[in-house]
Amino acid sequence: MSIEHRILGKTGLSVSAVGFGGSETGYGAMGIHAVAKLLNSALDAGLNLIDTAECYGDGEEQIGRAIADRRDDFFLMTKCGHSDGADGPDWDPAMLARSIDRSLKRLRMDYVDVMQLHSCSAATLADGGAIDALVRARDAGKTRFIGYSGDGPDALWAIESRAFDTLQISLSIADQEAIDLLLPKAREHAVGVIAKRPIANAAWIGRRPASDWYSRPYYDRLKQLDYDFLSAANSVEVALRFTLSTPGVHTAIVGTTKPGRWEQNAKAASAGPLPTALYEKIRARWRSVARPGWSGQR
Repeated sequence: MSIEHRILGKTGLSVSAVGFGGSETGYGAMGIHAVAKLLNSALDAGLNLIDTAECYGDGEEQIGRAIADRRDDFFLMTKCGHSDGADGPDWDPAMLARSIDRSLKRLRMDYVDVMQLHSCSAATLADGGAIDALVRARDAGKTRFIGYSGDGPDALWAIESRAFDTLQISLSIADQEAIDLLLPKAREHAVGVIAKRPIANAAWIGRRPASDWYSRPYYDRLKQLDYDFLSAANSVEVALRFTLSTPGVHTAIVGTTKPGRWEQNAKAASAGPLPTALYEKIRARWRSVARPGWSGQR
């Protein structure tokens, strides 16, 4: 299986089109041996981008224990901003400095490739202290690049500030606000774009509606969007290819605890862009059905 690689904007990093999202493995769902097997098999097959965060349970520690000895085989992104037990309030510059050091210790690494601010408001960004904390970390060699993870007007402020090298946004068949609001500006400023939740949590699959706050909004949206391909056996493939076909998206991170699932996603991505007619049909359906409140889901 060959995984396509794309240049992540002005970072110049050649990243796999499908990356690994570490949120699901960080909340006690998997033991270290299962995490190591999952991540090592992904790296062996060509996946080279891993994303996590300081607030994903023991996610950073799991990654560090599992693959720190393969540091040259992948690019690593983590997020900061929520104190999550670190001394100080969220977004405080001194707390951020301690949190970044804690992340590196947990990861058993000297640096990350991208350190991202985790969904803070435009007002927090405009204050400048949080951005300065990341700049200092970059200057100290603790991160190669800095990024912002978030959606909507906050993400637009982040792009227009020109302070960030990368942007992590929600984008899927159930979450298309960013296509018009954010991606044109991101392309203009050569910002590397990472799509999170690129298959909308596969919220349409199953007999019962999603009950958690993370997936239920997508389930409700998809009931109204009622795409005709959702009942097809390859519906997840179509959803992922839609996200990866969107101009300006460089990589899509998918979280899973199932060893075979990322292989399925990589295989789907290898099928290439959606046919233009199908892509435009999905976009047209969104434009005709989407409600004003259907903003990016963090």
